[in-house]
Amino acid sequence: MRIYPTVFRLCFSWMDAERAHKIGFSMIKAIHAVGAGAVLRRMFTPPASLQTEALGLRFPTPFGLAAGFDKEGKGIGALANLGFGHVEVGTITGQSQPGNPQPRLFRLVEDRAVINRMGFNNDGAAAVAPRLKDALAELGKTYPGVRPVVGVNIGKTKVVELEDALEDYLVSARTLAPSADYMVVNVSSPNTPGLRLLQDVATLRPLLSGVREAADAAAGRHVPLLVKIAPDLADEDVADVAALALELKLDGIICTNTTISREGLASPADLVEEKGAGGLSGAPLKARSLAVLKQLKSIVGDNLTLISVGGVETGAEVQERLDAGASLVQGYTAFLYEGPFWAARINKELAALRK
Repeated sequence: MRIYPTVFRLCFSWMDAERAHKIGFSMIKAIHAVGAGAVLRRMFTPPASLQTEALGLRFPTPFGLAAGFDKEGKGIGALANLGFGHVEVGTITGQSQPGNPQPRLFRLVEDRAVINRMGFNNDGAAAVAPRLKDALAELGKTYPGVRPVVGVNIGKTKVVELEDALEDYLVSARTLAPSADYMVVNVSSPNTPGLRLLQDVATLRPLLSGVREAADAAAGRHVPLLVKIAPDLADEDVADVAALALELKLDGIICTNTTISREGLASPADLVEEKGAGGLSGAPLKARSLAVLKQLKSIVGDNLTLISVGGVETGAEVQERLDAGASLVQGYTAFLYEGPFWAARINKELAALRK
């Protein structure tokens, strides 16, 4: 299973990162499409000991795939085959949009990190909704026991002005909530101009309230709602968001998104500067992501579900987040470096630690 890092170095490390991602994802989907998914499920279904209750849902494992890998819901079943307990789709916007100009995805191999300025490239909520519906139906048939959970991450369309952001989010909420196990409001990507301003509590309160009401009405049930925050928030702002989430009785917080910081990197400064603007993800986020998790846990206690994401690479690191107060943990960047057996290895390590 550890052969993939060599494959990555020989086959993908020299290739444009976005192109490599598309090729890798296409291969995962192709294996699923030709009927090999059943074999993968037998190999990689998480041990029953890892089943986890969160958000009123049962997850096969606390470890899942963060938003950003499957932006448009085109490979949910294929990714579930690999052992992820949940797949968070998105970020999806009310309108379709191409995202920022390419190149817009870059590796910092020495740091096991990625810089992206994708800009929420996606087909839009109306196109994604039927894919989600089909994926849920497929998962229900192929997993007779506890099926992988599907989350939906929504953001603001770039051309929509900030003062009109609420209505834009409501379009996505109404369209996607009926086929979402849970929903995430993303106000923390650095790649949509002005988006992070929505993390201000005065702006965030009506946004979250409106999305929750619209999602529940459209789905005819309560759709668990979370907000995803940036690691770059000051501690007092993290505390303010936590207080707001408690006030509004949200279901949880995802901590954290990518960072605009470039501090403490091992990669040469000129290489980092050459990559340009964008959100940094991967191993360099470990310390800050864990610190935000611990701060949130100290404030919200057991009243909210905390999903930790940022820099996890091993089962021990996932368990550390769980021990620090997370109910669920997500990964993404290490998937690009470790390959398709990564989630299965995490689950195996987690199961061993629990013995």
